[in-house]
Amino acid sequence: MLNLDQLIVQFDKGLRTVFAPAQTKRPLPGDDLPEAEMSEEEKRESARLMRINHSGEICAQALYQGQALTARNPDARAALEEAAWEETEHLHWTENRVHDLGGRKSLLNPLWYANSLAVGMVAGALGDKWNLGFLAETERQVCRHLDSHLGKLPPQDAKSRAIVEQMKDDEARHATTAIQHGGTELPLPVKLAMKGMATVMTKTVYWV
Repeated sequence: MLNLDQLIVQFDKGLRTVFAPAQTKRPLPGDDLPEAEMSEEEKRESARLMRINHSGEICAQALYQGQALTARNPDARAALEEAAWEETEHLHWTENRVHDLGGRKSLLNPLWYANSLAVGMVAGALGDKWNLGFLAETERQVCRHLDSHLGKLPPQDAKSRAIVEQMKDDEARHATTAIQHGGTELPLPVKLAMKGMATVMTKTVYWV
C-alpha cells in the first residue's frame, strides 16, 4: 500500500511526464544530420507519426511507473526503472522532433497516461514473471509498430528515421532484458487485447 508521500511523488511524476519537457543523457539521434527538403504534406505526415511515437512514450512511462510500484523483486524493479529512464529519453527525442516538424503533441496524453498507469499497476500486481512478460510483449509490439513507421516516414526524413531506429534498438533490448529477468510468455488473448488497445491509441493520436 502506498503512503501519502509516495502518492505525492507518483503524482508529481505523472505531471512531469505529461506536461514538463523530458530529459536525456544521450545525444538526440540524427541531430547532426541536415533537415531534409519536404513538402508540407510530407512534414505533416512525419509530425503525425512522431506524435504517435511521443504518445506511445507517454504510455510507456506510465506502464513502467505502475509496474515498478507493484514489482516484488528488487532486480525486476531495477530493470523496470532502467527501461523507464530510456523511455524518458525517447520522450525527449520525439517531442523535439514533433516541434521541429511544426506539429503538436496529442491533446489526449493525460488520458493515455492514466489508462496506462492503471494497466501497469495491474500487471505488476499479478507477480513479477507476468509483470516482466507484459513488459517484453509490450516492447515486441512497439518494435513492430516502429518498423511500420519506418515504412511510412518520407524516405528523405533522415532525422526522424534516426530517432525511430534508435528507439527500436532500445525497445528490443528492453524485451530481451525482461525475459532474462524471468518474464514469461503471455497468453494469446492478452497479446491480442494489447494489440487492440494500441491500435485504438495510434489511430486516435494520428488525428487528435
